[in-house]
Amino acid sequence: MAPITVLIIEDDPMVAEINAGFVHAVPGFKVVGAARTGRTALEAAQRLRPNLALLDVYLPDVDGVTVLREIRGLALPVDVILVTAAHDTFTIQNAFRYGAIDYIIKPFKFERLKAALESFAVLYHRLHTPSPLCQEEVDRLICNHFVPPELPKGLQEVTLRQILLLLIKEPRAWSAEEVAARLGVARVTARRYLEFLHDGGQAELEMQYGTVGRPVKRYRLVQLPRS
Repeated sequence: MAPITVLIIEDDPMVAEINAGFVHAVPGFKVVGAARTGRTALEAAQRLRPNLALLDVYLPDVDGVTVLREIRGLALPVDVILVTAAHDTFTIQNAFRYGAIDYIIKPFKFERLKAALESFAVLYHRLHTPSPLCQEEVDRLICNHFVPPELPKGLQEVTLRQILLLLIKEPRAWSAEEVAARLGVARVTARRYLEFLHDGGQAELEMQYGTVGRPVKRYRLVQLPRS
């Protein structure tokens, strides 16, 4: 299977090198180019036709959201993950409006980027197979079946989707500690999202009893009925 090709768009060469190293550490991905400005990023995207771009917002000529908008305007078959220190709601909202598939705020842990890449790989490979998708698969791939229009205060849609994709990709019972370690989030954060899914009926709870200590709570997605 051919690797998923990645373009790094980052003006800081040291950060670009670190991000490239992170990408190479995830099986199935290959960095095919790097760009330090918005203009060169658009040229590289058209020339290299990567499957995925890791895009910073703060570029020396134009901002990354503008680059994302231009990529969409050129109808390039490139998916985009924002990797940036920008964390204002206006930028984040526009990034998703123009089709970003994820948004990672610097500084971040390797596990967070790894989870984003692995989640993207699940979606990418399924959408590049010839067999049609049933509604259940579509719901699971984009997680819309599980993500409500409004989340409780303190819960973020991006994090919820990451946890959902993890539970979908590896359908077993997960503890909050395991989810936290895989995604690079705090254990209390992972537990809150898992409890939210359980309270909403999307996840079922299993108690793992050991010989000593408290039982461990584990969560797995409820299987959707097949049509």
